[in-house]
Amino acid sequence: MPSMNRLGRMALPIRSPVCLLCQTRLPLSSPSYISQSARTVATGRLRRNPARMALSPNVAKSELKHKRNDRDRRGPWSGMNQTEAHIRDTPRPRSQAALRRSGEPEDEDSRKSDSPLYKALKMQTTLAPIPYGRRAAIKNKIAEITSFDQFRLLPVVRHSVFSQALPGLHDVTPTPIQRLAIPRLLEEPGQRRKPTKVDDGEPNYEQYLMAAETGSGKTLAYLLPLVDAVKHQEAADIKEEKIQAEVAAKELEERKKLQAFDIDPDMAPLSNAGRPRVVILVPTAELVAQVGTKVKALAHTVKYRSGMISSTLTPRRIKNTLFNPDGIDILVTTPHLLSSIAKTEPYVLSRVSHLVLDEADSLLDRSFQPITTEIIDKVSGTLQKLILCSATIPRSLDNFLRKRYPDIQRLTTPNLHSIPRRVQLGVVDIQKDPYRGNRNLACADVIWSIGKAGDSEPAGPLASYQGPSVKKILVFVNEREEADEVANFLRSKSIDAQSLSRDSSARKQEEILAEFTEAATTPTSEEIMLAQKKRRQDDSIPFEQAAPTSDTAYKLANTKVLVTTDIASRGIDTLAVKTVILYHVPHTTIDFIHRLGRLGRMGKRGRGIVLVGKKDRKDVVKEVREGMFRGQALI
Repeated sequence: MPSMNRLGRMALPIRSPVCLLCQTRLPLSSPSYISQSARTVATGRLRRNPARMALSPNVAKSELKHKRNDRDRRGPWSGMNQTEAHIRDTPRPRSQAALRRSGEPEDEDSRKSDSPLYKALKMQTTLAPIPYGRRAAIKNKIAEITSFDQFRLLPVVRHSVFSQALPGLHDVTPTPIQRLAIPRLLEEPGQRRKPTKVDDGEPNYEQYLMAAETGSGKTLAYLLPLVDAVKHQEAADIKEEKIQAEVAAKELEERKKLQAFDIDPDMAPLSNAGRPRVVILVPTAELVAQVGTKVKALAHTVKYRSGMISSTLTPRRIKNTLFNPDGIDILVTTPHLLSSIAKTEPYVLSRVSHLVLDEADSLLDRSFQPITTEIIDKVSGTLQKLILCSATIPRSLDNFLRKRYPDIQRLTTPNLHSIPRRVQLGVVDIQKDPYRGNRNLACADVIWSIGKAGDSEPAGPLASYQGPSVKKILVFVNEREEADEVANFLRSKSIDAQSLSRDSSARKQEEILAEFTEAATTPTSEEIMLAQKKRRQDDSIPFEQAAPTSDTAYKLANTKVLVTTDIASRGIDTLAVKTVILYHVPHTTIDFIHRLGRLGRMGKRGRGIVLVGKKDRKDVVKEVREGMFRGQALI
């Protein structure tokens, strides 16, 4: 029976609360029930209607309602009864931290070498890749050419190769880039390309890309076809002038018959002064002097007019060279100087038929590209051939050429982006004793070791008369501020060292580079007789022998050192240099190729030494050494 209360009414039974999650009854005195009740009351207080002037706290949120997944809809235990095991196709690789916790050995070298994406040199990806199958096909193609006589050059141009370009050398054979480029550049414009209708803005001239390793004779490869084209054009102009002279004479006679009193002056023909046929653009004044010297040397035999102008010359000399009344055939200059002249003298670019961009990767980078492309657009009306030449082809240049010149003919050698195997690379760890991190001391010690060691190659026919040959060493630094500091330290260690950077004057740059670019030439009989006389005088016993002073007692003799930046790493023909010291590890593969490319020129041997410190990338140097040993390209 149900119980009755004081008022005589029937009392209902008091039921305990029910948990919504587990559907179980809780006692009235349960602490969870009490806390839940208190939480409900507190939440109710917070759930008040927002005031009109209250700011919304959710303004910055993109979505207020979060999407609930299936697990949230089915409850917290919905994923317990799965019928299928959702396992990925490939398991995740274990991280290095997990391997360390498990105690397993980390095979990092094998992992990096197996990965096709790993390269120690990050800038290797900036070089345009060339398949080795294409390299082998090019090697087989050029194997049949063994002499300059096989090229369709004019006899006078072919003779100038042995007499002026390569004097004193016997059994000269063309280099791979010369075998590949000279026959293609000698072809007439439009000979290989089918005549098609050219759209507006599309280049109507032949485009060539010459890519070959450093020291492979790229300058001579494009210079010989240019000189040959100049001589052919000169002969054609002579015939055309004769025809025009005959036509003008007939017109003059007819005019005299028709007009007895003709007082109108005849228009003077346009002069060829300041209107070159061929323009060779280089990035620096040092390369202007070097390339201009080779162009002038060929002119002694072939007989054409050439000139070189740069910012190091005076305005009067630039004007006399460019605006010679006899005219000019080949001009070597820089883009900035030529562009500034073309703004005041627009006829300078009115007769250009061949345009060469030497060191094209520099002339088409961010700093030179606007001016270089402007020059190309101005000469496009008369241009027949555009030749790009470089030892390294970055991906940025490759993409630019594919976009602007999709039909460009690529002439690449089998050893592109590689350092010759005849160049040996050594590594000096400056962290070890006795240097203990002193890079200057390590550099000085290496130079002293090389200076005191014997020379493996003879200095030439005068070696027995002139005594030991002078060893010339290049030291490359990454920052130009350090060039003077390193040179001063080496001089304090009794080493004949000089510095060369952009801060050096033009005259000093020319004098310093002349010492390191001069090659040994074949001496004449008079030079040998003078050398023998000087040798006998030196061997004679003097009356009084001077005591050695403190300055000369410990000085490193017969050794000259040049501390420089990348100003001397591009295009400079350092044939007399046999040793290059990399004071710092270069930042990119391109710097490695150009700096070590000062060695091994014209088949000679060379030696490179890298100073490696605590913060330097040793894996970078390791990959470069392995690639050089195998003769592979550094990409």
